[in-house]
Amino acid sequence: MTALFKALPTEAVRALQRGGHDAYGHAPERRISDGDGVPCRHCLKTVAAGEGYLILAYRPFPELQPYAETGPIFLHAEECERAEETANIPELFLETRDYIVRGYSADNRIVYGTGAVVPTPDIAERAGMLLEREDIAYLHMRSARNNCYQCRIERG
Repeated sequence: MTALFKALPTEAVRALQRGGHDAYGHAPERRISDGDGVPCRHCLKTVAAGEGYLILAYRPFPELQPYAETGPIFLHAEECERAEETANIPELFLETRDYIVRGYSADNRIVYGTGAVVPTPDIAERAGMLLEREDIAYLHMRSARNNCYQCRIERG
């Protein structure tokens, strides 16, 4: 099974870049990047030193429910191109040694037993294996240290 790594949808990102409110109803915080550790979840590139970025609460689920995790993410403050969907783990993520990969059902609930901290070189294979299961609709890739949302993984 081929897994596709997907960045945040452009429509949602543009609304935030244009002053829209985050998952908590707040305006995103604006900062200037020092060039280290500020990964944009739309273009899947590091925000360069001196560039503006946004910090905001993001909930990658369509509605509130017990499994709808919300957490901090970064976006370029200015419009950027959405990363192409790819079967290869995006380059942005290659510098980190591992991530949490976790499966979700069609009703956006965690599928118990699917979450694991996976070494980065093994993520595409693990994702493909999980997506073979009928009870899994999609996956999230999250930080293994802070549980921050990185990207969505779907069937290719």
